[in-house]
Amino acid sequence: MALRTLESLGDLSGKRVIVRCDLNMPLQGGEITDDGRARASLPTLQALLEQNAKVIVISHLGRPKGEPNPEFSLAPAAERLAQLLDKDVKLAVDTVGESARSLVSELADGEVVVLENLRFNSGETSKDEAEREAFAQELAQLGDAYVSDGFGVVHRKQASVYELAKLLPSAAGLLVANEVEKLGRVVNDPEQPFTVVLGGSKVSDKLGVIQNLLPRVDRLVIGGGMLFTFLAAQGHAIGTSLLEADQLETVKGYLAEAAERGVELLLPTDINVAEKFAADAAHEIVPADAIESSSFGAEGIGLDIGPESEKAYAEAIRDSKTVFWNGPMGVFEFPEFASGTSAVAQALTAVDGLSVVGGGDSAAAIRTLGFADDEFGHVSTGGGASLELIEGKRLPGLEVLGW
Repeated sequence: MALRTLESLGDLSGKRVIVRCDLNMPLQGGEITDDGRARASLPTLQALLEQNAKVIVISHLGRPKGEPNPEFSLAPAAERLAQLLDKDVKLAVDTVGESARSLVSELADGEVVVLENLRFNSGETSKDEAEREAFAQELAQLGDAYVSDGFGVVHRKQASVYELAKLLPSAAGLLVANEVEKLGRVVNDPEQPFTVVLGGSKVSDKLGVIQNLLPRVDRLVIGGGMLFTFLAAQGHAIGTSLLEADQLETVKGYLAEAAERGVELLLPTDINVAEKFAADAAHEIVPADAIESSSFGAEGIGLDIGPESEKAYAEAIRDSKTVFWNGPMGVFEFPEFASGTSAVAQALTAVDGLSVVGGGDSAAAIRTLGFADDEFGHVSTGGGASLELIEGKRLPGLEVLGW
């Protein structure tokens, strides 16, 4: 079965189309600090508006625990959408209540309304299927068709993602279709050489990715906090750096399998070691196999890869035709420990082929470090969803759309 796309819904002129977006954007003092997800939703919304559909946008924001909480209101998101679409966007003060029903009934062709945070209703994320179905039924009464365009939630069995798609004629939006196509190419049809770059804090978060991709990749590049478990598995002392002791045997298995398969597994040769975990901590570069030789001894903590490793990683990435990257190389939020992540991002922009940034912290990192999304082949809008798709898992929010 193929993923159902917008064309499958036919002429939507005058139809009420519920669009599940992912407007879960970071806020600071009520202001959006990264509007990447709102921008990513624009192609689908504009395509529907060009058809003169009546567009009803639904989304979540944060974790308000099933009840209204002004701190998690979608008001800033609705305001940003209005700016980006250059048109009036109304906001209902509830999800399926009087305000939502009233504003939807007043919608004219080519107009947009945003319903308040879906997670203000406990039915959205309930583990009770009947409760989710009841909430989905109420949402379905507001629309004639459903478009799934929140890739960041398609790995969740939630009312607005799964049950609602069963109740109305449904299809994937342009964002979701593009995510499936690009990530599908990484897993099923990567042009060689194929390099996977993994970072972030924990090996345990990446087990499925490593297991699924080791038989397919030419190179596996390791950075971030998870690298120290790899170094420890090789018998090196790592000071107070992050360690998942319960993953040491698993990592030893990966090292052996990579060698057996002829996969080039790149680990750093030098580390930026700090006195403590702090933005202003004293730090120095030491060999990766001699972390405790720094001035800080056994108390030193590795917070980034070193310059020698940056060059090696960048060269490996630029020499690739397909690159999938998920997870920063160091604590990029601290400027002194952002260099490794920046070097990897810079190299990805120079790939002569498909470069994919796998959402989550990686997408946040590239924007924090001043890179634009269009400098990369694809920037995923879903960290967890992109990882699960790369792991080869079936995602409920895609299966319900025929995938």
